[in-house]
Amino acid sequence: MNYIEIGQMPELDYASNEAMNSLATNLSYCGEEVRVIGVTSRFASEGKSYISMNLLRTISSLQKRVLLIDMDLRRSSIAARYHLRFQQETPMGVAHYLAGMCGLEDVIYATNFQRAFFVPVGRELNSSLQLLNSPRMQELMDFARANFDLVLVDTPPAGVIADALEVARYCDGELIVVSYNRGSRSEITEISRNIEHTGCRVLGVVLNQVELKSYTNRKYYYKSERYYSYYHKQYKKEQV
Repeated sequence: MNYIEIGQMPELDYASNEAMNSLATNLSYCGEEVRVIGVTSRFASEGKSYISMNLLRTISSLQKRVLLIDMDLRRSSIAARYHLRFQQETPMGVAHYLAGMCGLEDVIYATNFQRAFFVPVGRELNSSLQLLNSPRMQELMDFARANFDLVLVDTPPAGVIADALEVARYCDGELIVVSYNRGSRSEITEISRNIEHTGCRVLGVVLNQVELKSYTNRKYYYKSERYYSYYHKQYKKEQV
């Protein structure tokens, strides 16, 4: 199998780590039929790829085989942001596969995180709707669903590019990443409705980029007399 190294994956602080563990646990309660989960947002820069990548790491640490497919075919940031390093001089990705230029075995990469696998974009496209409607898209999703415990699909923002709704048709459920104090509730409602019209179930909203010091539950993490010392020492120990 091909191999890709995720060169930059910063460790999470305690609060973020617990939030990611909670999200991974909640996804496991969605049912056996929810195997392919899209991750989208309303706008750019709300952190959908950050959530996708950290879910990949967290879920794989729970002894699950998990695959992340980078389906942001027009403007992916994962390769640059996380310093992906390929063994191949000319690596293939999902854009190549959907265009019929290679097989499935050429685009699925093992990573330096055990049980975590990745399908890169390969190359960016100006127009991708035709590829997303090809029979190969369904074949990719069927293979992924049959061979992995969970499949994450990082898509473009649903409020900006129509690709996200096209990809949602192939997913069992969708997460909407929302940046704290950005946008309106009506925008979330509209995007949720549009996703559900594709036949995909909206699993929930992930609130991202929260400043914990201004959040009402900050005392849970930092001010508890009974638990602060234990959690602080335990988390530090796990990072050694």
